[in-house]
Amino acid sequence: MTNKQYGKKQWALSDGYIPLQSTGREPDFVSSDKVSILNTSFDEATITIILYFMDGEPAGDYKFKVKPERVRKVRINDLIDPHAIPLGVSYAGVIESDVPVVVQFTKQNSAQKELAIMGTKAYPAD
Repeated sequence: MTNKQYGKKQWALSDGYIPLQSTGREPDFVSSDKVSILNTSFDEATITIILYFMDGEPAGDYKFKVKPERVRKVRINDLIDPHAIPLGVSYAGVIESDVPVVVQFTKQNSAQKELAIMGTKAYPAD
């Protein structure tokens, strides 16, 4: 099998927001923002996420790995070290990788009984 490296090393997220309340059953229907990271290379990807807020200092560096030829899904809600992400606050972010990856950003908002899910690709920044 030939190795193809799809994606970019830098990605930007511009519309993050996790509501304070959720109406869905935990954990499946709790409001959340997620990133799905696809690594098609033969090399492990080291991922760094930094989040930016309208008021306050940036949060990060959140670091994790994505194994070669794998996908990893990370809930932004679960990023707690070095700083837990506040609910009910708008944010944006930057994702950096040491190998090219593809990033998809997904939102699940269950603040109302009618569930809404939206998926978008993050913006490749490099």
